Amino acid sequence: MTQGAGQGPEVERTATLRDFRVPAYVHETGPYARSPHPGDVVPPDEVHPEGYTPTQRDLPVINRGDTVQVTVDPAPAPQSATGPGPLYVVGDVHGYLDELLAALREQGLVDSAGQWCAGTARLWFLGDFTDRGPDGIGVIDLVMRLSAEAAAAGGYCKALMGNHELLLLGAKRFGDTPVNSGAGTATFQAAWLLNGGQKTDMDRLQDHHLQWMARLDAVEEVDGHLLLHSDTTAYLDYGRSIEEVNDTVRETLTRNDADEVWDLFRKLTKRFSFRDEGGADAVRSLLDTYGGTRVVHGHSPIPYLLGEVGSEDGEDDSGPVIAAPHVYADGLAIAMDGGVTMAGKLLVQQLPLGV
Repeated sequence: MTQGAGQGPEVERTATLRDFRVPAYVHETGPYARSPHPGDVVPPDEVHPEGYTPTQRDLPVINRGDTVQVTVDPAPAPQSATGPGPLYVVGDVHGYLDELLAALREQGLVDSAGQWCAGTARLWFLGDFTDRGPDGIGVIDLVMRLSAEAAAAGGYCKALMGNHELLLLGAKRFGDTPVNSGAGTATFQAAWLLNGGQKTDMDRLQDHHLQWMARLDAVEEVDGHLLLHSDTTAYLDYGRSIEEVNDTVRETLTRNDADEVWDLFRKLTKRFSFRDEGGADAVRSLLDTYGGTRVVHGHSPIPYLLGEVGSEDGEDDSGPVIAAPHVYADGLAIAMDGGVTMAGKLLVQQLPLGV
């Protein structure tokens, strides 16, 4: 097992930016396979000619310098008299360190100094620590520190592999090395920039960060909750057990083959497999294989899952303000990405949900 890490306070919201669209390549098949939804961009097989190289474009990054942060006194996380402490999960952080600390404080997991104060509580991060936001390396440093502090207090803080961890690892390891994208020429460096890569993160990235990311598990089951980063069935391509999936992902990274890592990144960038008709069956295929009674995931912002973010022509860019996780797929799936990159909430939630 590898070590890894409510909602935040109210803030003044800036306008949501929706300046790019997800190509069909990153969607699962189904009624929405070709509908435009913002998200992670991978060069689509069916669109670009041979020789295509992705280039940087506008990304949904919110400048929060003019927002108001409210400090709250944390209520201590509830403690169990016997057995393991309460279980919490954290959605996509994407470099928003201040918002993460505020959300953890509100749940009583850290104190006003950002130190672990939750005793035997258990905390899982669902991946995507970097890119788009201002301080991805600061987020990784925090999660690594909290994992040590929580363990010393009798609890734990752990993390899963997200597609943006794969993207950052690939950009650092392979740079502009061409990879077989199925659409001509692609590189991790170009894809990283395209998907919100921050130069400040790359400049501060050190060997211990890389080693930590490369050892992260991709799947875990805790108290009947199957924890994943991405809402896709692509995990089934990597093994028929949780241990096999995690071993396969780590072995892929150890072999250091750019094409293999690119294929892994591409598959874990797919989304929306649990939405719409057949979504509940897709969730069941994972639960039947890996165990658990509910899937808990990040990756796809809840406003996109709800279909409530603006129109294609950009006439309505506001979208809903997400205050809680989204339960869907016949109650079998819980989405945890509140859309922090769109001025939404960074969700920290105790499980199980009372629904």
